[in-house]
Amino acid sequence: MTDLRPGLDPAVAEVRRAVRRALAPLPPGSIVLVGLSGGADSLALAAATAFEAPKLGLRPASLTVDHGLQEQSADIAAATARAATALGLDALVVRVEVGDAGGPEAAARDARYRVLRDAARDTGAAAVLVGHTLDDQAETVLLGLARGAGGTSLQGMAAASDLEGVPLLRPLLEVRRTTTRAACAAEGLEPWDDPHNLDPRFARVRVRERVLPVLEAELGPGVAEALARTAAQLREDAEAFDEMIGETIEDIVEPAEAGIAVSVAALAANPAALRHRIIRHVVAAEFHESLTRSQTLEVARLVTDWNGQGPIDLPGCRARREAGRLVFVARS
Repeated sequence: MTDLRPGLDPAVAEVRRAVRRALAPLPPGSIVLVGLSGGADSLALAAATAFEAPKLGLRPASLTVDHGLQEQSADIAAATARAATALGLDALVVRVEVGDAGGPEAAARDARYRVLRDAARDTGAAAVLVGHTLDDQAETVLLGLARGAGGTSLQGMAAASDLEGVPLLRPLLEVRRTTTRAACAAEGLEPWDDPHNLDPRFARVRVRERVLPVLEAELGPGVAEALARTAAQLREDAEAFDEMIGETIEDIVEPAEAGIAVSVAALAANPAALRHRIIRHVVAAEFHESLTRSQTLEVARLVTDWNGQGPIDLPGCRARREAGRLVFVARS
């Protein structure tokens, strides 16, 4: 289905199509909750949701989180809520206290998602919608690449994920930021520009304002789209690996006292990529901890390059080789 009605702006049509695809699987009668900051991306998302949701039998609402990090933040949040109400959304505003764990960006993000999760649970919303765009995806992939964070980070953000039991949807991951701004302009909406989005203290801002423009200038247009395609391809690969692990894991693991054990022979028979994923999966599932690549490789050497070396201390557990098994036990 296309939006080719006379007078409908192409940017508005593109955003609406993306939102319609995301909303279509949701059960009629449900509430859908838009995380609305007031910026162009979330404002375009809110406007499209207000238009598309009722046609699918859904009730659109918005939640604006006042982080208290800007002067007059309460006034900005109230103005954003009024804009949401004018669009036809039930508008909520919640003030949060932002800590400093992990840095200001991470702390604000964690506080925002907690509020969105709680609001979705309280209202019985079928899903939370957020306004991440293709440009955000490209920035995420570049940051992951710079940090050497591995395939998981380079997968970027998923179009649909889980927010502690609440579906989290990102309908605009294939839409450019210029398109959301154009959609707002076409609909007479005035987005609020967060000054933090121009503050070069933040790595994401430097990627957005300096790195990506240089890459586009030196390598030609289409870099952001290429990075987003890379993320999608890596996500497909990861899903295939996860299926393989799911099929394999039950046959090669067994309970151990205060932990879990994995067959050394079975691990050795698998390719390195799958072996490393199994090791990370076991630690994450059993001890709720994530291993770095260097930690994973050290554990893998107990399988492929074992010369009698002793146990390896890991986050939350200890790994050792014993009687043909790789044994992971909780650290006391």
